[in-house]
This record gives sequence, structure tokens and C-alpha cells, in this order.
Amino acid sequence: MIDLHCHLLPGIDDGASSMEEALSLARIAADDGITHMVVTPHVHPGRYNNNVQSIRPVFERFQTALTENDINLRVKAAGEVRLSVEVLTMFAADQLPFLGEWDGKKVMLLELPHSHVPPGSDKLVKWLLDRGVLPMIAHPERNKGLMADITKLTPFVELGCLFQLTAMSVSGGFGAEAKRLSDQMLSSGWVSVIASDGHNCDRRPPALSAGVSAAAEIIGDAEARRLVWGNPAKIIGAY
Repeated sequence: MIDLHCHLLPGIDDGASSMEEALSLARIAADDGITHMVVTPHVHPGRYNNNVQSIRPVFERFQTALTENDINLRVKAAGEVRLSVEVLTMFAADQLPFLGEWDGKKVMLLELPHSHVPPGSDKLVKWLLDRGVLPMIAHPERNKGLMADITKLTPFVELGCLFQLTAMSVSGGFGAEAKRLSDQMLSSGWVSVIASDGHNCDRRPPALSAGVSAAAEIIGDAEARRLVWGNPAKIIGAY
């Protein structure tokens, strides 16, 4: 399986706090059947001031530590970019990290606030699309505004955004409402990727298998597999 969203890089956001914890998380992922991971630290101006240049050296140390500790994971670096006006200036300065490509556009993991869908969010998405960037909306099923009214997702669907569900949401670990919205999105055929959004070893581990099994009950084994292998592989290419 391929995990396109996780927070394993140490000391860079609210994920792993040390290299030791990062390696423990990597072992959990490998034991769960994950073979490839894209580490996606938060890019949240004013809170986590990461960008493609600052992420690179931390990633390189992590990649070296994986090899030195014989952990069999193939890794790539990207980021989880918070929706904000700073996205415009970061794009202009080539500071935004991308997951890969989808049908000729660069794919960027875009995070909405957890509480609501800010007015004008679709306009920022359109701005990115016009510049060859395709947003993948991170964990929409955990957004309280979308839980209350799923029709707020419609503009993003119509614009052609990709959507990433959290594996724990699909398996019920984030509560009944996140599970309900996950099931609804899966049934509607809107989901592009299931990822772990792994942050720590106990409450939010980087694991996909339980979520894939739960998704398979709704969309079948082949479609569930496509969300953790076929589509992610298309985005990241061979590496």
C-alpha cells in the first residue's frame, strides 16, 4: 500500500517529536503492509512555517535513518498545505511542496480548517487550477462544516478536486459523523485516496489496512485497493 499523507518527519510539526519516534512510526507502517509513504508535514504559515526548502534537509536525515535501521519503506517528501492567502505568495516563490502529478497537473494536499469551509475557498482552488495545480482536499470527512452540510463539498467536486479520506475515519476511529460522511463520499465515488494522516504511535498510527477493509465493505475489494495503490501510484509515479 501507498500512504500519501502522514506526519513522520521529526520535530517539524505536531507529528513525530524525535527521530526515534519517527522510526517507530515507520515500523508501524511497514508492519501494516505500507511499502511507500509520502511524508507531509504541515505547511501552515504562522504556526508551522514549513516550505519545500526547509522540509528537504529534515527529510534527507529521515531517509538516511530508515536505511541505517533497515526499515523497508520507500519515501518521498511533500506537505499538507493549509488554505490561506499565503498560498498565493508561496506559489510565486516556488515554496509549495507537491505530492506528484495527475493528468498533467501538479497535485497539492490542501487542508481546510477543521471547523468550517471558509467563504471563497473555491476561488482559491480555481486560482490554483488555472496555474496547473490540482488540489487534493485532505480529510474533508473531518470538517465540521461538511459534516453539517455535505453540499458545501459540491463546488470542489465540480472543479475536479481530488479527495483524501483518513483510514481511521473510514473504520470508525474518528467517530460516527466522520464515518457517515466517509461512507457517503465512498458511495458517491468522490474519493481519490485513503491515507493514514498518521501522527503518533498510540492514538493516530500510520496504518491503512483497517480503513481499506472498511471501505471494501462499501465499494468492494478492487475499488478499495485502488484508493491505496492504483491512484496513489499514479500520483507519485515510480520511485
